[in-house]
Amino acid sequence: MAAAGVRIPPLTSTSNPPPLFDGTTRLYISYTCPYAQRVWIAFNFKGLQDKIELVPIDLLNRPTWYKEKVYPENKVPSLEHNGKVMGESLDLIKYVDANFEGPSLVSTDPAKKEYGEQLISHIDSLMKDIYASFKEEDPMQQAGPSFDYLENALGKFDDGPFFLGQFGLVDAAFAPFVERLQITFSEVYKNDIVSGRPKLATYIEELNKLDAYKITKVDPQEFVEIFKKWFLAQQ
Repeated sequence: MAAAGVRIPPLTSTSNPPPLFDGTTRLYISYTCPYAQRVWIAFNFKGLQDKIELVPIDLLNRPTWYKEKVYPENKVPSLEHNGKVMGESLDLIKYVDANFEGPSLVSTDPAKKEYGEQLISHIDSLMKDIYASFKEEDPMQQAGPSFDYLENALGKFDDGPFFLGQFGLVDAAFAPFVERLQITFSEVYKNDIVSGRPKLATYIEELNKLDAYKITKVDPQEFVEIFKKWFLAQQ
């Protein structure tokens, strides 16, 4: 198992599999995948770095054994635990929270729990709207209401800088996308998503103080290259 903060090279088509289903808990990820990053953040926040084996996969040159022997869906993240393999990032965060030790990721406050579920249910449509803005002449103007939604959501509770006050499942779910959107609008469109949005600015500042999140962040330059290739492919 790699030391904290040290990233082992991702496994490729020529890599041998780890000793599968030997009782080790393994989280299969890609360093560039926001969905995998969600679960990685959750494990880190709960202090489980020494309880799991992080297995990075090269999604552009993935090993055939991953689909054949680990996860037939052939995507990340997936979690090997207790002799079975599960997928889907939001399901995995909830599973991790329910089945492993560490700080809870779900609030016991009924109002916060309800609002958290509302935010989670809205994330896909929110991201779809923002992605659609990339095809517009002025992406920031088009995406502005979506960022205003995040700003307003962050003001719902006043007992902390995160979506429900304290860091939890909702933040693990949103953080990888907020990270990538900030990079995209800054580096590609030369806009600042936190301009006029002080709560979003504080949110990002506080996220960057969390070791659980910091060690999962993407390389900005690498992400910009990935974004440009993805965007060109959509044209």
